[in-house]
Amino acid sequence: MVDLDSCTQKSTDELKQAVLDRVANRDGDALGQKVQFYKAELAALVAELQRRNPVPDAGDQIALVQGVWLSLWSTIPFQDIFPGRIRDQSYQIFHPDGYYANMARYAPGSRLPVLKKLSAWLVAYDFMLIQRYEVRDQQWLIQNVGVEQALRLRARPFTAPVAEAWFTKAVASPKVTRMKHLDQPTTTKVEKILQATPQLEHLYCDSDFRIVKTQRESNQRASYTIAVRHL
Repeated sequence: MVDLDSCTQKSTDELKQAVLDRVANRDGDALGQKVQFYKAELAALVAELQRRNPVPDAGDQIALVQGVWLSLWSTIPFQDIFPGRIRDQSYQIFHPDGYYANMARYAPGSRLPVLKKLSAWLVAYDFMLIQRYEVRDQQWLIQNVGVEQALRLRARPFTAPVAEAWFTKAVASPKVTRMKHLDQPTTTKVEKILQATPQLEHLYCDSDFRIVKTQRESNQRASYTIAVRHL
């Protein structure tokens, strides 16, 4: 258990490093474990970092977040709606045109029927949730736009440049979302996500480190994401 008093004695860089050290190799934990872990190990650190947030103004954060970020640890349930997420190939990308994407590569899993017949080392499933963002009245407003899906050779890594190019192409020619490759229960979950109006708040935001609080609906439990800029 980390107490707030000990956090106030640390420098901001020490607090950031303490967060990174604690979440290392923990993103694969079950969601319930992560929720308890946040309360016990991260909440006090995050509270102190929030107090020191160098860019608290939401409007000023827009320019700061442009680019590609790696999601290191998160309690957002939808990120693991499919089995087998490859965690070092999970990205958040902000474009200056107001589009935002959460995307990741997934290894073949039992709930992707099309992959049952294919060798695990041959094919990967890449998924992208496309959103629009703006800041109004000092609040981030997020609108879900749609999803993109792709089956690709797993031998070709889902690198940041590949993700960036895919995102750029997707928003250049938006089309009606049509779910593919998924079973009906998972399709229903994704469609429900698309109907939500997520809330987003940067508890801490600088040029290379972000702590993000999100809620899919106002009456749901808040989720937290630790992200670092992709170099």
